[in-house]
Amino acid sequence: MSPPTKSVADVARKVLKIEHSESKQPPVYFPHDADGVIDYYTEPEPTVGEWLRSLVPTLEGLLRYIRSIFLFTRWLPRYNLTWMTGDSIAGLTVGFVVIPQAMAYALLAMLSPEYGLYTSFVGAALYWIFGTSKDIVIGTTAVGSLLVGSVITSVQEQRPGIYTNEEIAKALTAVSGMVLLGIGLLRLGWIIEFIPYIPISAFVTAAAITVMATQFPTLMGITGVNTREAPYLVIINSLKGLPRTQVDAAIGLSSIALLYAIRYFCDKMGVRYPAKQRMWAIFSSLRLTFAMLLYTFISWLVNRNNTGESPFRIVGPIERGFKHAGPPPLGTDLVTLVLPELPAILIILVIEHIAIAKSFGRTFNYTVVPSQEILAQGASNLFGTFLGGYVCTGSFGASAVLSKAGARTPLAGFFSALILILALYALTAVFYYIPMAALAGLIIHAVAHLPTPPKTLYKYWKLSPPEFIIWWIGVLVAIFVSLEISIYVTICVSLALLLIRFSRTPGRFLGQTRVYHYHSPSPKDSDSDLASSSTTAGPHLTPFPEHPQSADNHNKPRNIYLPLDHHDASNPEVTISAPHPGVFIYRFPSGFNYTNQAQHIHRLVNYIKTRTCPGAAPSTDNATRLWSDSTPLTSTSQEEQASLPRLRAVVLDCTAVDMIDITSVQGLVDARKSLDRHACRGSSGDRRCVQWHFAGLCNRWARRALVVAGFGAPAGLSEEREVEGEREENPLAGWKPVYVVASATAGRAGGEEVEEGRGKGGLLPVHGVDRPCFHVDLMEAVDAAVREARRVEACGKGAEGRCGDEKTACQ
Repeated sequence: MSPPTKSVADVARKVLKIEHSESKQPPVYFPHDADGVIDYYTEPEPTVGEWLRSLVPTLEGLLRYIRSIFLFTRWLPRYNLTWMTGDSIAGLTVGFVVIPQAMAYALLAMLSPEYGLYTSFVGAALYWIFGTSKDIVIGTTAVGSLLVGSVITSVQEQRPGIYTNEEIAKALTAVSGMVLLGIGLLRLGWIIEFIPYIPISAFVTAAAITVMATQFPTLMGITGVNTREAPYLVIINSLKGLPRTQVDAAIGLSSIALLYAIRYFCDKMGVRYPAKQRMWAIFSSLRLTFAMLLYTFISWLVNRNNTGESPFRIVGPIERGFKHAGPPPLGTDLVTLVLPELPAILIILVIEHIAIAKSFGRTFNYTVVPSQEILAQGASNLFGTFLGGYVCTGSFGASAVLSKAGARTPLAGFFSALILILALYALTAVFYYIPMAALAGLIIHAVAHLPTPPKTLYKYWKLSPPEFIIWWIGVLVAIFVSLEISIYVTICVSLALLLIRFSRTPGRFLGQTRVYHYHSPSPKDSDSDLASSSTTAGPHLTPFPEHPQSADNHNKPRNIYLPLDHHDASNPEVTISAPHPGVFIYRFPSGFNYTNQAQHIHRLVNYIKTRTCPGAAPSTDNATRLWSDSTPLTSTSQEEQASLPRLRAVVLDCTAVDMIDITSVQGLVDARKSLDRHACRGSSGDRRCVQWHFAGLCNRWARRALVVAGFGAPAGLSEEREVEGEREENPLAGWKPVYVVASATAGRAGGEEVEEGRGKGGLLPVHGVDRPCFHVDLMEAVDAAVREARRVEACGKGAEGRCGDEKTACQ
């Protein structure tokens, strides 16, 4: 079947006038003396069919994917009594910690306290099925609850009285869960890397300030303050309302003081008794539960016989069990209303959760899979809505308690779920008496540590001043406008900064310098050795022989390549020079694509033209000159140009380049034409007399694109042409490619010498012999360019004339 297909393809190309790149390539020049020493190897072209076949799933891959979703199947069969003991203790401890937090955070979301218990229960009950961290607790968080409250306020303003707060929260949570579930199943967890750290840091700081501002009126018993306005207005109105302070302030302020006192005492005792530090840490984490029990008991004593209104605000009746269970309302109108608020919710949910999970993974030396964590989040949010839960994510406070309590597997959260069920069915009557001011004090105490401290801000300034400014922009926008706008503004500014850095970072022209190894003398070195060293190669500098071939490998000097302008960390006193007159080395700093190709090509071409002599004398007739050519036509300027070297080769360091797009390839083609017009005799631009070498370009598709554009392989091997009435000989008659070869057999550790260019199993070229202008590294590329430049100079053609009298090899 292949011949007909080939024939049809050839006919199609001919009819459509498509030039096949392979038909234009010259025959490969392979030195005859290498036959039998170096194996022949040509680089296979990547094809679209090959790429499509790599995307087709296999049965083995499908089974592996299914097993990767349900990770508990890997460790649950090995579950043992020791693990159960650790998980049960840690889970029960966290359960008591989560109860007051969940109820308090539900109030931030403008929901009744039982919704926080529903949310924490679902997260604890489901995470172990999908999760990859043993220390994560999925539940309510202050930031997530605050955002849910903002969404509820926004929807209520647009549709007043149409939807209840619970319906809005469940719809938002269901949509969030479906999106997160899709991201997790498609293994798109890598997209979180597009969200930089600084916007999240600014958001968390601003969110903590906002939470404390919104809870301050409740803490002080101040009424009449709209806590859903911009944070700065809430702060101002709260200060204006201080004369309306109620008895709630005594409960709220004393609860904060008690919480800090318990934490301070436990921290001191942990330092004094290191052997019991873990015990004191657990006691400290239970301070929230203790404070809630204490103030609930006080409230019960005050209100048990009180038939009238309570002297301070209390939580009031709480539904017992899962009374609010049911499918989430997903009407078109409601979903349309919550969708604009969804991006901010998703960003915070994912970033907060992954950051916590990775932090514990680094601490305890296990791997966290972001896609799987997002899948666990999506499942908890989507299925949680059916039981009455709202948006949930990893909670740092509860996760820290779980870790300190000695959790051994992700199943520890399941034991926390048992405590939450107990609270929902047996303790709702007790929760009736919880003072609202005490819950506000708990929330303020829980988020007070979240703002970025001054020490960290100073570190931001030292690390990156532009990002420090972005941090302040995010905080100020959040306080004076809104949290949602803040996250969008800071992410957009950060991405703009990244784009500017990526597209406007200039490349560097490199030169070479020879370096040596220096080692400080050890006490065991003899005085004679030191004396010999100091008299031959400087103090404590290992002497280097005149002929490297006879030197030990550790004593060989080597060439390195540094920017000629010293705009890096190199010592400006070090002499850096071009490897050869007319050979230029250019390094791409961070990729090469359509966003930065224009400035790279402009810099490359202008720099080379001003430092090399043209191939033909500039015209002195104004009628034939370009109107934009303002170069003064004096004898002095022409003499200065004639003293410049001829342009021989351009070496591009592509170590930082992976993919190359059409725009960047076209930019290189334009640069080649421009430099050929500059360097070659005549101005038609159809001759090629400048070498182009590419170092460190490993991507097969990028190499293929350059080959299609005429780079990478020698051109004109058999070409003869007439220039200015003279017949040119083949300029490549003496040209020989330079190949990097490797031994076909594995050598011993530390390398193995190859006798007389032959390995025991023969020598293999590292790259295809049909692409001699693609090089393994910069040293090989420079060596090839310099060798060819010297060969052309040795030919004697144009040795005393203008530039461009020679035609070189690599195009």
